[in-house]
Amino acid sequence: MPKVIFVALDGSRRTIDGAAGDSVMATAVRNGVPGIVGECGGNRSCATCHVYVDDGFAARVGPPDDLEDDMLDLAVSDRRDTSRLSCQIKLTDDLDGLTVHIPDEQP
Repeated sequence: MPKVIFVALDGSRRTIDGAAGDSVMATAVRNGVPGIVGECGGNRSCATCHVYVDDGFAARVGPPDDLEDDMLDLAVSDRRDTSRLSCQIKLTDDLDGLTVHIPDEQP
């Protein structure tokens, strides 16, 4: 069972047990993580699940595809090199301990 660590703007951390195959966004929404809205339900059409992947996991998570890349350009919070839509990050055992930082503002 992969764990996901959500880091809030104030630096507080919340560790949640996820399930392989679930998205980071679904895990956050199901567990009431503040700052992850997931308005579109994971369809890459709203950017309300924007996160910054911790540098140590960026290579394992990989880059966004073209559609996700376009949506990230529309995110309210500043985009970074490790920006991803959490709805597009599928949990695997290899991502156990995945750490994502929640931006300061989501619509």
